Amino acid sequence: MVAASDVLNGYDALDDSGKRAFFDGLRDGFDPPADALAQAAQDWLKARDPDALEALSRAAEPPRQELLRRLNMAPGGTVQVVRMRADLLRLTGRVPGFARVDADFRHLLRSWFNRGFLQLVRIDWRSPALLLEKLIEYEAVHEIHDFNDLQRRVLPADRRCYAFMHPAMPDEPLIFVEVALTDGLPDSVQTLIDEKRAALSPNDVDTAVFYSISNCQAGLAGISFGNLLIKNVVAELSRELPTLTTFVTLSPIPGLRTWLQQRADAGEAAVRTLLDDPQPAALSAQTARYLLLAKDAKGRPLDPVARFHLGNGAEAHRVIVGANTSPRGMKQSLGMMVNYLYDSKRIEAQHDEFTERGIIAAPKRLQDLARKTQTEAATKKTDGKK
Repeated sequence: MVAASDVLNGYDALDDSGKRAFFDGLRDGFDPPADALAQAAQDWLKARDPDALEALSRAAEPPRQELLRRLNMAPGGTVQVVRMRADLLRLTGRVPGFARVDADFRHLLRSWFNRGFLQLVRIDWRSPALLLEKLIEYEAVHEIHDFNDLQRRVLPADRRCYAFMHPAMPDEPLIFVEVALTDGLPDSVQTLIDEKRAALSPNDVDTAVFYSISNCQAGLAGISFGNLLIKNVVAELSRELPTLTTFVTLSPIPGLRTWLQQRADAGEAAVRTLLDDPQPAALSAQTARYLLLAKDAKGRPLDPVARFHLGNGAEAHRVIVGANTSPRGMKQSLGMMVNYLYDSKRIEAQHDEFTERGIIAAPKRLQDLARKTQTEAATKKTDGKK
């Protein structure tokens, strides 16, 4: 462990240029020996027995993984390995050749951060000050301005905050979700975080609104905790407050305005007009079209937040005009937000339909609106070419 600590201390002392050289070394000097791997593969093809398979597995494992395991054994090693991967992603990005280095980090981190090690923790005003400071630092959706703002989010009886923690990182949340308990579906995130709002009694609420979900560790990118967190929080709140009947998000639509601009640039006059004069009905229609019909190169929903919640088995339930009038909300989505509905009776079936067949769960009114808007856009584009 002494040697591992020395390596980690030496790494921490490096500047970005030195860290990049360190990753170059991990890439170039820690692949499995080709000759030994080829021989093990040949032995397996001949014998096809458990011993030969075990030998092949050992030969195929990159020495990088053993190095990372040893670094992880140092005091505070897990935190430092997570930060090291954050540096790797930041400094190498998509540079060819580093994918295999990142694959080794991800392989081990997925094992170290599996469900058995995660601890669901409710964060409230009595939580350690250091942990509360981390919420302010890591909030990625709706900025927490100071401790007074934080108090309004975790202290009132109609507010909750939950995080996943890991025993090797006791002062570092992995991901957290802020929850508003409301009477009915909210129409604005500003009303949820308004410093002058009146708190509700838990006896008067029927809806839990997940209005902010923040991943905290850049070094754990691609290792998903959000799906599990939401399901665990739904179960926790259902036990605590049996009166809750509805579980929804109030989610941003970060790619909407960019997509609208692309449609306008492609010649859709109605969208170009909408950008200049965002009428509520037209904006709702285009938002439904974007969420349900706009796809990326892999055939998935174009919007990253939509991919996350729909992949979890949620339903794209309702689009809301003027739900986020902050500068960021207007810049990203012209103020539009969406409720994704988590219905415990339908989550698994909707998850399977989405992942296996690409079917997006949404009420008929939203599906019809999206298709009608898509058809009108295609018809007008065709007419324009005549």
